Amino acid sequence: MTARRPRAAGPLLGTFAALAVVHLAALLGDVTAVAQLTKPALMPVLAGYALARGGPPLLAGALLFGCGGDTLLQIGGDTVFLLGMGSFAAGHVCYLVLFARHGTPVAGRPSRTVALAAGYGVLLAGTVALLWPDLPPELRIPVAGYSLLLTTMAFGSLRAGPRAALGGLLFLLSDTLIASGIAHWPQLPAPQFWIMLTYAAAQFALADCVLRAAADSQEGRAANHPALR
Repeated sequence: MTARRPRAAGPLLGTFAALAVVHLAALLGDVTAVAQLTKPALMPVLAGYALARGGPPLLAGALLFGCGGDTLLQIGGDTVFLLGMGSFAAGHVCYLVLFARHGTPVAGRPSRTVALAAGYGVLLAGTVALLWPDLPPELRIPVAGYSLLLTTMAFGSLRAGPRAALGGLLFLLSDTLIASGIAHWPQLPAPQFWIMLTYAAAQFALADCVLRAAADSQEGRAANHPALR
């Protein structure tokens, strides 16, 4: 079963796609005013799309916490950066709850799950170890703690299917690109373009897969309780 798609969902999805294209083009063209106006609008529109499809309110909450992080990170400064990171962290907690409610255990033998968990753990440890010396001292512990939560969310996204897992990895990549900039590592050309491209794709993949998983779990409950049909 796929999540229901009321009429409002299509225009909202189209608006999200159009905003993403305009925002990414503004980043490439260095049109700062347009980039700053469109960035905070992305996640509220995606949240509206999720609600229009009958998605869980907690999913809209996860996306709106992303909007809070997007907005705060535009302001700049270490204190505001920490607040923005906290907003993203709250979104990750929302996703973890959603995966627990609507996801399914990772298929395969327990040894496969252990191997996957170990792989994500190695990825986390390696990234933090590489970034640590170059991060500002006051940001090292917060970034490490946030990275742990982000990696846990990415691992949890496996419960919502392969596309959600890809979304989790894209979120990891996007935030790693941000951290590499804070650490003053060499950057790709137009670094904000790549950060936002991977981030927008990650949020859409996660949201869409949660919508599908929630619809499937609702169908399962209806099948087990004929009175709910």
